[in-house]
Amino acid sequence: MSDDRNRRRGPSTIGQDGGVPIPPLRRNPVQRRSAERLGRILDACAELLDEISYERLSTRAVAERANVPIGSVYRFFSDKRAMAEALAHRNLDEYAERITRRLAEAAPDSGWREAMDVVVDEYLAMKRGAPGFALIEFGFPLPATGRQDQPNHVVADRLLALLADRLRGAGAEGADGEGEAGERLRIAFLLAVEAADALLRLAFRTDPEGDPVIVAETKELLRAYLARLLD
Repeated sequence: MSDDRNRRRGPSTIGQDGGVPIPPLRRNPVQRRSAERLGRILDACAELLDEISYERLSTRAVAERANVPIGSVYRFFSDKRAMAEALAHRNLDEYAERITRRLAEAAPDSGWREAMDVVVDEYLAMKRGAPGFALIEFGFPLPATGRQDQPNHVVADRLLALLADRLRGAGAEGADGEGEAGERLRIAFLLAVEAADALLRLAFRTDPEGDPVIVAETKELLRAYLARLLD
């Protein structure tokens, strides 16, 4: 089990990427103290999701766990759904930061296959250890109302942006996001994310830690599919 479950996060920064829809807050934190309080509220929300599920979650329970007045919760969020949406966006920000750090540590000549392995491995690390991630992940678990609300669309766009420099450096057609080749690459990343999402959910249904055989096969599937465009 990862140490993430026991690690307290610092102040939250939600939806920094301009391409990611930001869940509306009633009030944006301006001072550091306010940002830290928002972070504690989201930490408490994540912990309670693991313990009592979304159905039993309440703003009062979150306030008590975060050791803040109930008014502090309502200062930022209208209800528990708004909290869950903010947590999902924070998860995506953290996921992107993890991938960025790993890629910065990788060998300069490592290719896109190694980068995709990082994408899968960091998802697995969060799935195993990040509080509340098992339920919320990168999107609220209710029917979406449009493309901007579809978590896998957002994840695919974010991953393509994170890997664009690496793909461009390898000469991958469409890595600049322009024209027909760019659209083909965006669709390919979306399909890759959808396929990986389904297969990794299967891996965790088979084994609470993620069936290693299914995980390995998922990586092979992603490499084989994306190789058509990236090699």
